[in-house]
Amino acid sequence: MGNTSSMLTQYDIEEVQEYCNHTFTQQEIVSLYQRFCQLDRNSCGFISADEFLSVPEFAVNPLSQRLLRMLNNLNFKEFVGFLSAFSPRATLQHKIEFIFNVYDTDGNGKVTFNDLLDVLRDLTGQFISEQQREQVLTHVLEEAGYKKDSLLVLSDFMKIFGNNGLKMEVEVPVD
Repeated sequence: MGNTSSMLTQYDIEEVQEYCNHTFTQQEIVSLYQRFCQLDRNSCGFISADEFLSVPEFAVNPLSQRLLRMLNNLNFKEFVGFLSAFSPRATLQHKIEFIFNVYDTDGNGKVTFNDLLDVLRDLTGQFISEQQREQVLTHVLEEAGYKKDSLLVLSDFMKIFGNNGLKMEVEVPVD
């Protein structure tokens, strides 16, 4: 499976399904493998940050730089694992863990007000002022029972997002 010029075996497909907790069907995994091979332009078995940025939808995503931290040099199994958070079959916990990792840029297991503010800044650009961003974020935190100086851990994200019917889905075209 390391060399993208090879074909997936049934064993490979089942191994990837197990790795991503069966969030994709076998046919979806085959389609994802074809897409992976297209992105892996130098056929080294890994997708680089530059190769991810070649996808127009990804390149224009306001969070693309944050996501690249999670994406650089993924092999196929890791690629599918990354995308599994966007599957309609992914658990709510899996989706929230993914979101938490986007916010936790230093990987210390804690998200600060400034981490939240940075993501909000990425998402809103110049459409709202810094003061408005801080007010909105302070209000959201207070609504959830937190303060501006709170350090949020994964269980806090579960509490905040756990009752929202969170949807993060992408469609995997099956040829």
